[in-house]
Amino acid sequence: MSTNTTNAYSDFHLQFIAGEWQTGKDDSTNTNTNPYNGDTLVEIQQATKDQLNEAYDAATQAQEAWAKQTPAARAAVLYKVVNILDQRQEEIVDWLIKESGSTRIKAMVEFGATRAITLEAATFPNRVHGEIRPSNTPGKENFIYREPIGVVAVISPWNFPLHLTQRSIAPALALGNAVVLKPASDTPVTGGLLLAKVFEEAGLPKGLLNVVVGSGSEIGDAIVEHKASSFVSFTGSTSVGKHIGELANGGEHIKQVALELGGNSPFVVLKDADIDQAVKAAVFGKFLHQGQICMAINRIIVENEVYDEFVERFLSHVKTLQVGDPNDQGTAIGPIINQKQVQSLRDKIDEAQKEGAKMLLSGEINGQLVPPHVFTEVTREMDIAYNEIFGPLIGIIRAKNEEDALSIANDSMYGLSSAVFTADMQKGLRFARGIRAGMTHINDIPVNDESNVAFGGEKNSGIGRFNGEWVLEEFTRTHWISMQNEPREYPF
Repeated sequence: MSTNTTNAYSDFHLQFIAGEWQTGKDDSTNTNTNPYNGDTLVEIQQATKDQLNEAYDAATQAQEAWAKQTPAARAAVLYKVVNILDQRQEEIVDWLIKESGSTRIKAMVEFGATRAITLEAATFPNRVHGEIRPSNTPGKENFIYREPIGVVAVISPWNFPLHLTQRSIAPALALGNAVVLKPASDTPVTGGLLLAKVFEEAGLPKGLLNVVVGSGSEIGDAIVEHKASSFVSFTGSTSVGKHIGELANGGEHIKQVALELGGNSPFVVLKDADIDQAVKAAVFGKFLHQGQICMAINRIIVENEVYDEFVERFLSHVKTLQVGDPNDQGTAIGPIINQKQVQSLRDKIDEAQKEGAKMLLSGEINGQLVPPHVFTEVTREMDIAYNEIFGPLIGIIRAKNEEDALSIANDSMYGLSSAVFTADMQKGLRFARGIRAGMTHINDIPVNDESNVAFGGEKNSGIGRFNGEWVLEEFTRTHWISMQNEPREYPF
């Protein structure tokens, strides 16, 4: 584990705009609190639309020169970022725990994912390339250039704030773009300001990364609609994603978008599965970060022959989970991010019981600590099965057979991630290919993200792909340039 030998970052009450730390000019204040104990972490005077415009102006001016930098120069900044992340690992993990309610286990997972995507992004400047294509016109040559897309607007979420922000800004910057970032209001530090400090320390030229903390009513639509942005990268709820898609394609300035939205991940256990292993995976894949992950298991679907056995072992394992202080190494389930989300979970618990689900495990909700709630006798049309939960609640559905299990798995408006457990790998592959989702994992959890593999969903889970070669396509534009090397005959 790395040891922080540098002074801790400070002044997170300021905005990072045009390469300078400045006070927000809006009348409103973002009071950033610890979801476990309610302590105030920082109070941030929020930004105005004029400050957002200032950020876009700076990004536009800085991007042109940055795009002309050599691949080695851009890569060098990203490698410095990796080194700084390593030096400040404990400081960063501490912020994830106290700001986003991450357990220490989850915070370490997120730190590792953030480091990995930064390291991957450092290779991008040397991997992007164009093409030469033949022409049917005599004397013509066709060149396909791949160039930076320009200024990228990034709107990031609160659940994996560090990683899901860095997943967009590191590739965007590596490929010669500039960024204007609006982090989630619940996690302005780990979702933006902390990364701004890291990139500043790494020597990123001024104006290329701007972090604007503001209310949705003041800058939410404006960051999408601004004429300077060519691309909008959003991670969050499907409802907000639809709104952003409408803004990006229905306004005066058409933009490209990448939308990573909600999920309803099915976790399927077929009758020949290793039940012990399936139970371990199901518990971790459901309750990591209190289930507040777009890929988290949302439905457990078990073939009839092993349903009762699975339920018994699953309940036994869940009862061992420690709920409490996220900074405690033994804690598996920490706090829910805010009271609004807690109330949403209360409503889902009530609705599940009204609809006839049988609650086999529950517990007292204490502040923002919600213990695991497990329901059986769940059917596919119940709210707890059909809609995204985003918390430590789970329904277990009985499937008649493999065909029925696949039908239930696909009965969703979402299609982000999924999983199937079976002893027969060929059957598993056949089943996996039958699921309509962007990602399916055989004998593993749906919560998987590797920096060199395509990440994204189908249906209402979004459009576009992150990571590896796929994000190279997202954050660059193609430019066809032809060269007519000899006079061409024209019809008139």
